[in-house]
Amino acid sequence: MTVSRAFRQDTSVGKKTRDKILRIAENLGYVFDSTASNLRSQRTGFVAVTIPSLNNANFADTVRGLNETLLEYGLQILLGYTNYKVENEEHLIEQLLRRRPEAIVVTGGRHTRRARRLLENAGIPVVETWDIPQDPIGHIVGFSNADAMSQMVEHLHDVGARRPTFIGGDDNGDTRGADRRQGFVAAAQALGLDYHLLSLGAPPVSMREGARAMGEILDAQDGTDAVVCVSDLAAFGALSECQRRGVKVPEDMLIAGFGAFDISDISTPAISTIDAHAYEIGATSGALLAGLLRGDPPIPNTPTITRLSPALKVARSTSAKM
Repeated sequence: MTVSRAFRQDTSVGKKTRDKILRIAENLGYVFDSTASNLRSQRTGFVAVTIPSLNNANFADTVRGLNETLLEYGLQILLGYTNYKVENEEHLIEQLLRRRPEAIVVTGGRHTRRARRLLENAGIPVVETWDIPQDPIGHIVGFSNADAMSQMVEHLHDVGARRPTFIGGDDNGDTRGADRRQGFVAAAQALGLDYHLLSLGAPPVSMREGARAMGEILDAQDGTDAVVCVSDLAAFGALSECQRRGVKVPEDMLIAGFGAFDISDISTPAISTIDAHAYEIGATSGALLAGLLRGDPPIPNTPTITRLSPALKVARSTSAKM
């Protein structure tokens, strides 16, 4: 019993005794099995998280912000990725809930009906991120992808673009990308622009696919004077294709992305983008959950909406045409 209490940081065990127990355990290579303790206390010490991709820098930053904040409160994360498929998300949510997390964080606000039912009946805090869903399940930490993309279209209009093309994936997988497409269309229509849409199939859209799409646009010679990409990776691919063909950016073509990836800063020219504050999404979600799980009075039990404001970062790739 004393050993168990020592591993659980129980204050009834003196520091000298605890240090001795932990030292012996270290020498033996022993790892404390917390299963029985968790069953008794109904606490598992981890938060489940689903993200669309493991190699997307934005989602990596969100997980980093979430993890660093939760660690301060002794909580760990159990991570799963959906590969941009809501069906995968449904399966992951079921599997994660079987492990009795203390809370769950999901990316986006669109889910299958069964996934919604699982989350609604989970009996733990639920946070939807990277979106502002119309019918939220629990708490929200996010922003409107459509409104964020509208900012970029308005900027392009201000610097002279009149025939922009949107490059993105299909609407079936990346719901945030679909919202950005909708924001592009709404803003282009409101400004009276002669816009076009170019879908590249299943997300995520890579640099290679961005280059291929730019090649199709240049081959078509349809008068496109600006390209807005669903992400900075696709925008970098488009920029590279322009450079291969001797098309000057921004003099002959304006190019914009989304996500404020490092590559948008170091490319030549630097790429205009939208900073969605990915790390802040994670850190804010972590602080919210820590408060909920501790039962702090300032955090209400009723669902909360934390709306972040993405920032337009204008760079050389969309400077006014010479």
